[in-house]
Amino acid sequence: MQHKLNLYNTLTRKKEVFEPLHAPFVGMYVCGPTVYGEPHLGHARSAVTFDVLYRYLKYLGYKVRYVRNITDVGHLENDADEGEDKIQKRAKLEHLEPMEVVQHYTNIYQKDMATLNAKSPDIEPRASGHIIEQIQMIQEILENGMAYEVNGSVYFDVPAYHKNNNYGKLSGRIIEDLLSNTRETEGQEEKRSPLDFALWKKASPQHIMRWPSPWSDGFPGWHLECSAMSRKYLGETFDIHGGGLDLMFPHHECEIAQSQASHSHSDAARYWVHNNMITVNGQKMGKSLGNFINLSELFSGNHKMLEQAYSPMTIRFFILQAHYRSTLDFSNEALQAAQKGYRKLMNGLRVLDKLVYPDEPATPDEKLNEELLKLAEDCFRGLNDDLNTARTIASLFNLLKKINSLYLGQLPLGALTRGTFDTVRAAYTELVLDVLGLKEEPAGDLEEMLDLVLGFYKEAKENKAYDKVDAIRAELKKQGIVIKDLKTGIDWAYEE
Repeated sequence: MQHKLNLYNTLTRKKEVFEPLHAPFVGMYVCGPTVYGEPHLGHARSAVTFDVLYRYLKYLGYKVRYVRNITDVGHLENDADEGEDKIQKRAKLEHLEPMEVVQHYTNIYQKDMATLNAKSPDIEPRASGHIIEQIQMIQEILENGMAYEVNGSVYFDVPAYHKNNNYGKLSGRIIEDLLSNTRETEGQEEKRSPLDFALWKKASPQHIMRWPSPWSDGFPGWHLECSAMSRKYLGETFDIHGGGLDLMFPHHECEIAQSQASHSHSDAARYWVHNNMITVNGQKMGKSLGNFINLSELFSGNHKMLEQAYSPMTIRFFILQAHYRSTLDFSNEALQAAQKGYRKLMNGLRVLDKLVYPDEPATPDEKLNEELLKLAEDCFRGLNDDLNTARTIASLFNLLKKINSLYLGQLPLGALTRGTFDTVRAAYTELVLDVLGLKEEPAGDLEEMLDLVLGFYKEAKENKAYDKVDAIRAELKKQGIVIKDLKTGIDWAYEE
């Protein structure tokens, strides 16, 4: 099957055929988390979306270098140039060294993403480890007359840049509107224009996170980090830049401006891809609104908005059942439906495992073969059309109906050609496991299962059904578990 992937490019506002700059190599940069708190459903949506893109590109035969950063400095409270560093604020609250906060929440983020079966990026750079590259980029922007220094801080000159470039081309913002809607805020007096943003901030005496630079002891601007790190690992122009829709302005808009104003003179990425937000009753989910749910709370069910615990694969399925560019509204009903849908796909894998192509097939039924091949092909249409996982899942369910009919004998398995049988099996299995990244979760709690078995063992013993007693003992021994008959009752232990 020939697959042509089309992606919606925010920069051009249209779907475009994905053509890498240096095929078969693909460079993809995705904005990662600012690590000052536990990851929530919003973080999961971005990670899962770009994980599927990464998996599908690899499935199509591309060699992908996937870079996702960790922001561990310079992201101030109000996402602008004033206020306290989010990480420093948390460090003060908890009486910790800022890098302890960073390490703690980075570990949790990586663990939660692994639990959701999102592959690790190939490179996971930290902003604090790339201060040299950021200083160099600032120097280039200053040399090109697009930045200025005031009192040890360096600001990007948006009006100077806009004369020959289009500040707003990614987000569709119009600079005149931005100017009329931007209030002068306290601490911004040193900027020439309220639209200007910090490339380097001089650290106040109480600011812990600081580095030496040609301008002052200070720290880099939040937008600059991604520009410098993406350029270092993927070059001046690369294929895909991804992130949440909330980062499009100002973060990604500023990244393009910095890239154009430096010696790169490029838009950084050729395809800018944005996943939409998670909403709760129509309101954006986020820390500032206090309506967010941590992933650990979803896994445990321990949150006032949750009716039950939801497994990692249920959450992954919930994210994938909507197109990444549409909003995804959180509700218990939606998660419970996702749980059913996920289990249905897993049952399909079990059924496929049990289907064995007959040694002596019947005469092929041309119509049936054609129909099944069309259904298998249709499973890829959604993915090729701007990574529409919702459509792919619907197509997989259509294919599954036929798989179940083959399993139940309602359709003759022998009427398929070997090629059709193999194509159907490969399409279903590879899409579910390798591309959508779903995996089988243990069906139940081991302790509960063992309690059930020990109940049967006790009953067999009381009824003097010693053949059953021996059979249960022997089967559990194969699993490395021994039954202990104690005066106080029956227990089990791992075999030593």
